Amino acid sequence: YRDTDEVVWALNAPDGKELWSTKLGQANRKMGYAEGPRCTPTVDGSLCFVLGGGGNLACLETASGRLVWQKDLVKEHGAVMMSGWGFSESPLVDGDLVVCTPGGAQGTMLALNKKTGQKLWQSAEIQDKAAYSSIVVASLAGVRQYVQLTDAHVFGADPASGKVLWKAERKGRTAVVPTPIIRGDVVYVTSGYAVGCHAFRISKAGSGLQAEPVYANKEMVNHHGGVVLLGDHLYGYSDGKGWVCQEFQTGTSAWRERSKLGKGAISCADGHLYLRQEDGPGTMVLIEATPRGFVEKGRFDQPDRSDKNSWPHPVIVGGRLYLRDQGVLLCYDVSKG
Repeated sequence: YRDTDEVVWALNAPDGKELWSTKLGQANRKMGYAEGPRCTPTVDGSLCFVLGGGGNLACLETASGRLVWQKDLVKEHGAVMMSGWGFSESPLVDGDLVVCTPGGAQGTMLALNKKTGQKLWQSAEIQDKAAYSSIVVASLAGVRQYVQLTDAHVFGADPASGKVLWKAERKGRTAVVPTPIIRGDVVYVTSGYAVGCHAFRISKAGSGLQAEPVYANKEMVNHHGGVVLLGDHLYGYSDGKGWVCQEFQTGTSAWRERSKLGKGAISCADGHLYLRQEDGPGTMVLIEATPRGFVEKGRFDQPDRSDKNSWPHPVIVGGRLYLRDQGVLLCYDVSKG
């Protein structure tokens, strides 16, 4: 947000100078924590796709920021969120499609032509409210599909038609945030507010697909800091337990650590985990991605720290670490060492 406007903007990576800025519309101040939009932009070559907090889906030219098209998901596609913190998913681009999750009676998942914004399908046979998770592409039981987590289910949809291929009941509370994680034919999901984690195995059943529970527990109760899968193990922060390493196949914990760093977000690169504490000094910690334990390699406290929780996840790309804290964007060289 800039004053009363919601904007998309691009920076020059080497020096942080602004390249362009494009106004999408009026800033949505009617949602909780209304400091700004929630999604990360999805860049697909010459096009960039963003979803505003109020449900405004837009396509822009990556190089110039010129607005190509935009759609109001609430007015045009009946979008409904599960709670009041604004639309947050990052749009999925797959071939000629851009896919998102408006939720509501017109259909939970929606696919548009990425170049024109024309509606191609909306999955009306599932009408869950949208949560805060993002769609992922997977091949499960040999069938390519889009997998999403909502307030009430985890499900897979056919990319050509939006038809629901399978769904598993999985009730969330208040805010369902982390994106599904998939390995082989198993779909793993987790969320906070004491719900915990679930794993489902997708298999063929007659002419269709079915979801069978593998495990359900509270080893990983991840609020919004994210979970990553490296090798055979999952890593993330679990409410009440601290930082957790969890076996993907069984759901059991390999280790827990709550004394060395508080609650926060996680990213991974080059066999290491970047952990960011959400409160206090905004401490960053680098650890090895290993089931042997919390093996710390280094840490620092964020400068120019705001007085609010920092929820954006760390981003590591091209040997650089990016951290955002409200109106401050920090860039670190992490290519050495």
